[in-house]
Amino acid sequence: MVDSVLIRVPQPFRDIALRHRELVKFALVGAITYMVDIVLFTGLKITVLEPKPVTAKIVAVLVATIVSYVLNREWSFRTRGGRERHHEAALFFTVCGVGLVINATPLWLSRYVLDLQTPQVSLLVQEIADFASANLIGTVLAMVFRWWAFRRYVFPDSSAHGARDGTW
Repeated sequence: MVDSVLIRVPQPFRDIALRHRELVKFALVGAITYMVDIVLFTGLKITVLEPKPVTAKIVAVLVATIVSYVLNREWSFRTRGGRERHHEAALFFTVCGVGLVINATPLWLSRYVLDLQTPQVSLLVQEIADFASANLIGTVLAMVFRWWAFRRYVFPDSSAHGARDGTW
């Protein structure tokens, strides 16, 4: 399926995508898990966890993290690793735990330090601040950290599963 998509990409962009295939795959996994995170966060925040937006964000990120491990292990970084699965998984979830703190911190600051919540601000301002801090700022900061840490600590050895065969 990926090859059929790549055929339609103009040659200069195809070369860049092939040269940076891990980053492209990491970004696609990130897009999928970002959607899982946003949908779950929003659903929890407007229903059962309405008074606890930070808890809703943490639950959403935890579910997205599990999806992320499976997709990153089996697709993005499949040619890397070399560690025993339990050790790799422990490192992955440790890195993601730090990422979770990084992700939730802007929302916590927005709500509880800047006090951008009702009744101090309108509901619209609260929702915009929640979205910007949780889903934009926090996600970008955590993504940059995870990209660096996955390549450095979790999936460090690009030759562990054999040489790259040039396929996706």
